[in-house]
Amino acid sequence: MKIGLLTGGGDCPGLNAVIRAVGRKGIDYYNDKFIGIKHGWAGLMSLDYVDLERKNFSGILHLGGTILGSSRTNPAKEEGGFDKVLKNFKELELDALVVIGGNDTLGVALKLSDKSIPLVGVPKTIDNDISATDMSFGFDTAVSVATEAIDRLHTTAESHHRCIVVEVMGRHAGWIATHAGIAGGADIVLIPEESFSIDDVIDKIQRRMTRGKFFSIVVVAEGFQFKENSWKDRIRETDDFGNVRLGGVGELVANEIEKRLNIESRVVVLGHVLRGGVPTAFDRILGTKYGIAAIDMVHKEQFGMMTALRGTKVVPVPLVEGVKESKTVDKETYEIAKVFFG
Repeated sequence: MKIGLLTGGGDCPGLNAVIRAVGRKGIDYYNDKFIGIKHGWAGLMSLDYVDLERKNFSGILHLGGTILGSSRTNPAKEEGGFDKVLKNFKELELDALVVIGGNDTLGVALKLSDKSIPLVGVPKTIDNDISATDMSFGFDTAVSVATEAIDRLHTTAESHHRCIVVEVMGRHAGWIATHAGIAGGADIVLIPEESFSIDDVIDKIQRRMTRGKFFSIVVVAEGFQFKENSWKDRIRETDDFGNVRLGGVGELVANEIEKRLNIESRVVVLGHVLRGGVPTAFDRILGTKYGIAAIDMVHKEQFGMMTALRGTKVVPVPLVEGVKESKTVDKETYEIAKVFFG
């Protein structure tokens, strides 16, 4: 078979592990040929691609990012975008596509599947917010980086009696903030799923101070908003999928703490450092499992499906189940973090 490979959306540790697994098994077991679509859906609309040989899949397992490049291009926003994709799919004489991406990229894949393009999806997001799968690769790396940062910040916060606010990624789902907060021993974790007032946060820090704890670590997801305001009022720029460009909530939280409690506060924005660099061993293995499952699904003609982790097994699930809604932090997990607040 002649198969196209595509990575879309934000880059993510483990993407190259998936690409490697798809290519190695496809060539060695099925005698497949591969076309690498450059820069996500933009490459399929403009016929920007590269022929991939076995050597292209060598030495990339440990690399961050994606050797194919990526973008947030949405064919629905381009005049005749879907028609271009369908035309170029035929022009390249592809038998199938393997689409590696998050909610937006897989949402486009679902629409193309409905237009009879044979494809298989692989869920990718550091936010861990894709439904129908227990975990997405990249998440473990992001949590590990955030936890290490929190560990390092504890000592300087305690030494200088400061409150340090750590802003991490998490637009609609606070998985990174919650897991890193638990692992790093954060004193407060603020996520989009849970509503807090400014007074709630101040009260918890004051309780620490009455016990002689004159420093605090607050972890906040970028999509968090206080009851009193909204990030939508502060930032209006959006991408092709309508996602608001976030940032600045950490500074807002720190400013309120410093103003109300008169204690020195600092902000650390981890941002893209969470999605960059080498993947953890867990993400390399999970990405590899996903890649192997994806190429097997192609040859079983399980199109319109995506790979999903269920327990320890990788299984096929309908794409529509993965993209119908964001997977948010469950109450049980967040309650664990709340035990240690204040």
